[in-house]
Amino acid sequence: MTSQSFQDQYPEDLSHCYGCGKNNPHGHQLKSYWDDDETIAHFMPKPFHTAIPGFVYGGLIASLIDCHGTGSASAAGQRAFGSRDQEPPRFVTAALNIDYLAPTPMGVELELRGVIREIKPRKVVLDITLSANGIVCAEGHMVAVKMPESMMN
Repeated sequence: MTSQSFQDQYPEDLSHCYGCGKNNPHGHQLKSYWDDDETIAHFMPKPFHTAIPGFVYGGLIASLIDCHGTGSASAAGQRAFGSRDQEPPRFVTAALNIDYLAPTPMGVELELRGVIREIKPRKVVLDITLSANGIVCAEGHMVAVKMPESMMN
């Protein structure tokens, strides 16, 4: 695993995302990394992320899967098509489908894992799992597309 997260490599002006932006002090500050050919991130829910007592709010789960997915797409694009001297390309969500498989307990660190299924210069397809205590609680399937130039100016 590398020491710098995918999200910490984003340009300053594109680092304000509520889920993963390093420049958003009120956000989740999610950090994703390579773990061999998979991607990994960890997140500890706070008490206010509660759906019902003892369980995590589903919107948080969706947010974490979304941000881990776009970060993973960025890293995969960089790995496949970029150079180490360039900033990684930014990707946005084109499609996201989440299946909630089990209640997600509060009070434990959540683990996200991403598997790249398809990679093209402008599109990455990946699957993401969110686990708690080794139990997969949610699965996401994402199509991420390279951010249009018009959004970067």
